[in-house]
Amino acid sequence: MNSFSQIYGHDKIKEHLCNAITMDKVSHAYIFNGSLGSGKKEIAALFAKTLQCEAAKDDPCNECRSCMQSDSSNQPDIIWVRHEKPASIGVDDIRDQLIGDIQIKPYSSRYKIYIIDEAEKLTPQAQNALLKTIEEPPAYGIVILLTTNADIFLQTILSRCVKLDFKPVSDELVKKYLKDNYDLTDYEVRFAVAFAQGNIGRAITIVTSKEFAQLKEQVLHIVKYAKDMTIGDMMSEVKNVANYKLTIDDYLDLMAMWYRDVLVFKSTNDINPIIFKDEMSLIKEQAVNCSYEGLEDILNSIDKVKIRLKANVNFDLVIELLIMAIKEATY
Repeated sequence: MNSFSQIYGHDKIKEHLCNAITMDKVSHAYIFNGSLGSGKKEIAALFAKTLQCEAAKDDPCNECRSCMQSDSSNQPDIIWVRHEKPASIGVDDIRDQLIGDIQIKPYSSRYKIYIIDEAEKLTPQAQNALLKTIEEPPAYGIVILLTTNADIFLQTILSRCVKLDFKPVSDELVKKYLKDNYDLTDYEVRFAVAFAQGNIGRAITIVTSKEFAQLKEQVLHIVKYAKDMTIGDMMSEVKNVANYKLTIDDYLDLMAMWYRDVLVFKSTNDINPIIFKDEMSLIKEQAVNCSYEGLEDILNSIDKVKIRLKANVNFDLVIELLIMAIKEATY
């Protein structure tokens, strides 16, 4: 990313960061809070690049040695903190890569900037270890926490960081981004915009990922055939769905979009608001064969699945109950 003007949306956040740079009031600690794909990682990288740029302006020059190093991920004073364990960022990760290292002055830049992605995985011990550095940082030290859930941070961490919330952008902005950057049909754009829910990163995944196309096919298989499935079929489908554990929110959102389409068409008999326009014959069939109560039961079941999975309820059991709910509501 070469300038803040190239970023779609998040105008208040961009203005805040640019003003901080211009007025020389950069905080020593930030929390960038937003969903996956919301743009926080890109803006953090651009903010760090700009702070280290030799031109010392509110946008990087993209020509100096520091900017070149940033673009190739080789800027020695921009450190992305890594973690060995996928589920957590432990105290040793923070001590080894940040607390010990920040005592060493920058190699070639004004600042030493530490970016911790997936910071919601910081253990309480790691947060406490980080707290002293945030409370008494060296003048050149900046820590940026990227997270999907700032609520998990200790209050002492929250109170010492500038928190910037990355909210969904407008559908029009997502649409403009897709049209500016990809060669897509109107249907593909409309589908991606509806699914993205204001998240440009999510829209990019939809239009570029082969895995997403497979995910969509898997969802459509269940909505098409659930009513005729035997117990054995359902067990087989549960195993198939288990392949998508890492993207289960996308899976469930797609399924909810489908049944909202069926409900909308049943209520209005209007094809214009429908997202799955390429499946209109099945949408019409299910609108006839499902009651309003049945469709609402399915949508409620999908919401319950999300809640139960966050509470670590058995994955296979939750998905099996969802398929049974779909089967019972479809006749």
